Amino acid sequence: MIEEKDRGGAFLARKSDATKAQQGNGRFTDILVVEDENFDADRLRATLHIMFGYGIDVRRARTLGSALDCVIERNPQLIFLDDYLKPSDNATQTIPFLRHCGYAGPIIVVSGQVDRLRRAMLVKAGAVDVIHKDDLDSVRIAEALARVTEVVPEAPPTV
Repeated sequence: MIEEKDRGGAFLARKSDATKAQQGNGRFTDILVVEDENFDADRLRATLHIMFGYGIDVRRARTLGSALDCVIERNPQLIFLDDYLKPSDNATQTIPFLRHCGYAGPIIVVSGQVDRLRRAMLVKAGAVDVIHKDDLDSVRIAEALARVTEVVPEAPPTV
């Protein structure tokens, strides 16, 4: 059984991650959401606008091809990538295409089928974090953004 102090510690850790992400929120102004389902894309876009405000640009691509076009047109600062895109693309195949297209920034994979093995495969392929679609809320996104900040530190201001 989980002791009360352990639950409190986990809560404080999550709150700390969310706070760190909020502090770094100003660095993302161009986000690409690669998602083939309208409901999931709209939900993620709305959550990002609530977190970052409506001054950010949240672009959307429905297919791998359109995602590559978006990256070539204007390199986003952050990509949220659906794990399985119709007809048969998955993120372990898609991430290398995004990298070859010139995208070097963080990728957060959103998947409806996440387990330990799949998470490890996606991180090995280049994802900074993996979020289960059922857990896609502002707290979980903030945690992922805190990991992005740890992996890709903010560049110092130029003089």
